[in-house]
Amino acid sequence: MTVGESIADPLLIHELATPEEAKTQVLAMLKRVGLTPETEFYQRYPGELSGGQQQRVAIARALMTRPQLLICDEPVSMLDASVQSQVLELMLELKEEFNLTYLFITHDLWVARFLCDRIAVMNGGKIVELGATEELFMNPQHPYTKTLLSAVPSLSKLEQ
Repeated sequence: MTVGESIADPLLIHELATPEEAKTQVLAMLKRVGLTPETEFYQRYPGELSGGQQQRVAIARALMTRPQLLICDEPVSMLDASVQSQVLELMLELKEEFNLTYLFITHDLWVARFLCDRIAVMNGGKIVELGATEELFMNPQHPYTKTLLSAVPSLSKLEQ
């Protein structure tokens, strides 16, 4: 499938738009997620795109049915740092614009700190600590959370 067909697919499967309406909506969403010129990206294939562009396509496709919740499993883990930053900024913008809630699954605590309002720390498949992001980083309660945070390099540690 082309990028355009893939993004339109949820609208067509759920009968939320005609093919013509779907194409119009897809072009608007491509533009919104920064894939311009949108008519060019509509015709391209996923294998022709960079990792960051592919992630933007995945975001666009996920948003086509206007969900309230997006479950994101390591959405930026395979991207380099500058592209990670761009995709996370886009996700924050879309969170506000579409009134989204993200369930963001990640091993990267700094990515979680950047994006999340609340964090649940899991160990062995169980939540061991849950709280507001800044509170969790500033005052971790569970020994596992303390171990995780102490293992993550911070700029202040690197400057010493």
